[in-house]
Amino acid sequence: MKAVDALLAGLVDYAGLFPPSSEDMREALENYASYLASEDRPALGRFIVPVSRLKELEDAGGSLMPHGGGEEPWRLSVLVAGDVHAAAEEMMSFNSRHQSGSNEGNAVIDVAELKAGSPDEIARQSAELPDSFTRYFEIPIAGDVAPLVQAIARAGARAKIRTGGVTPQTIPPGDQVISFIAACRREKVPFKATAGLHHPIRGSYKLTYEPNSPVGTMFGFLNVFVAAALIYSGESRETALAALQESDPSAFTFEDDSIVWRDKRITADQAAASRREFAISFGSCSFREPIDELAPLSLARSDLR
Repeated sequence: MKAVDALLAGLVDYAGLFPPSSEDMREALENYASYLASEDRPALGRFIVPVSRLKELEDAGGSLMPHGGGEEPWRLSVLVAGDVHAAAEEMMSFNSRHQSGSNEGNAVIDVAELKAGSPDEIARQSAELPDSFTRYFEIPIAGDVAPLVQAIARAGARAKIRTGGVTPQTIPPGDQVISFIAACRREKVPFKATAGLHHPIRGSYKLTYEPNSPVGTMFGFLNVFVAAALIYSGESRETALAALQESDPSAFTFEDDSIVWRDKRITADQAAASRREFAISFGSCSFREPIDELAPLSLARSDLR
């Protein structure tokens, strides 16, 4: 496997329902179906939907889902809020209706995403979800994240970090991001990211698609996942922070067997292991934007070698 393929495999969970895209359900599902049929399908992860909109998804997407023929089911990640036990019942009922060969369309909810601000909340919510769901807990990262990450580890769950939003104030400081990633590595907790990673390289970008959008310095998804791979491979927090804050595209080089950032080399095997076991994915309201922006960068850098 080439290093860039290891980096991209299942990287982007599609969150078209959410700001700043805020697509309606049918539009988002049509987009997801088109991405599954495209040559960039290997980079596509799950479709993200709130539990409160599952019925809407069924009504709008039944004709778009696979119906037999050996096609893989759609994989869904559900945002859970409120009554976790009730949400679990609804998700299991959904899976029963949409099992392989169902006339309702083939789809499976295998991930649940929750929010928690204390170890007790993590333990309680986790206990209310069956083990058949992979659980991600979005946690606050200001201050000491260690107790929360430790609670996630005890629950056998995964962590989630919010890396941006539609205002500059929602973008966390780089040292907080690295502290979160380092804590996850220490506790052997896989994680995903969400929001603010539309572009490969850190820089100043508009935060929405509106003409008068605020502008902020956004992390690039390449920065985040290279920084995670460096920490996963044993590099220092200082090195990872420098990679996270890198804004020069020429500092990254894509080779067949490695991704190089300045004098640090991440082999394809290391990249694959980090993505498979540690830095799992990121949610984005756009699939095309991050993939399309990375393509010329990776090809250009390869051509220079």
